[in-house]
Amino acid sequence: MKMLFIRQITFYTLAQVKSFTQTAQKLNITQPAVSQHVKYLEEMYGVDLIKKEGRKLCLTEEGKILYEHIGKIFAMERQVSHMLKNQNSIIKRYKLGATKTIGAYLIPEILGKYKKQFPNHEVILEVANTENILSKLDDGKLDLALVEGLFNKEKYDYTLLKRDELVATFSSFHPFTKRKAVKLGEVLKENLIIREEGSGTRTITEKYLKEKGYKKEAYNIFMEIGDITAIKSLIKWDLGYSFISREAIKRELEEQSLKIVKVVDLGIERNFNFVWRKEERSTFMEAFIRFSISAIDG
Repeated sequence: MKMLFIRQITFYTLAQVKSFTQTAQKLNITQPAVSQHVKYLEEMYGVDLIKKEGRKLCLTEEGKILYEHIGKIFAMERQVSHMLKNQNSIIKRYKLGATKTIGAYLIPEILGKYKKQFPNHEVILEVANTENILSKLDDGKLDLALVEGLFNKEKYDYTLLKRDELVATFSSFHPFTKRKAVKLGEVLKENLIIREEGSGTRTITEKYLKEKGYKKEAYNIFMEIGDITAIKSLIKWDLGYSFISREAIKRELEEQSLKIVKVVDLGIERNFNFVWRKEERSTFMEAFIRFSISAIDG
């Protein structure tokens, strides 16, 4: 029974990462062991579970069914484990993941209000980019995630917290701030300070520019930085500009150290979404999501 469970873990991991090498590394086993585990399950069930489409590894229809059912078993196990650990504990502990803009500028105030209302709930916050947060959610290291980037909406359950807008942000010294409006082509000739690969902000920005007909070669990436505070500091010194969430520059706009430049036909909008593993919505999640939406609306 234990070996069957181990083989199911191997198959489930392979189905997620789509790579024998990465599966072996993640589980700290050899690649032949990964192949043997999958082959054992295929022989046991009498069906093929994986297939190759070109160089791409895919699940067969039977593989998709098994993946879904194993996911439900793991989800139930995590829920039971979490409930039992919290059952007799005075302090209930939950792990929340948030992407960088949300983690720095939106969620701290919500967590402060939540803690006052629910003093026996300890919400442990982890902040990273969208890619890393979703990876930790997949691995069961987070109970709930709050992301600003794109994600697979078929893979997760989710609900909207609020809408957000990315705006062209410049130093208050920049000549563009004296103009009523600027064309996007003009803006893209300036030094763009952009977030790191894997960042939701970067993914959405690049997707938007591509839809507008601008390939990466068309804009001047001056720096790639994973820290929003550092990006804002560089902009203040007029070393470049960036597309930044309105949430992240409220204080700087009040201080007038940064300014939003109106760009003709620019509209980079996105959602801040709560995301969780399918069919794992707990009482805590429901309460925290409801509280957060109320705190934002209020």
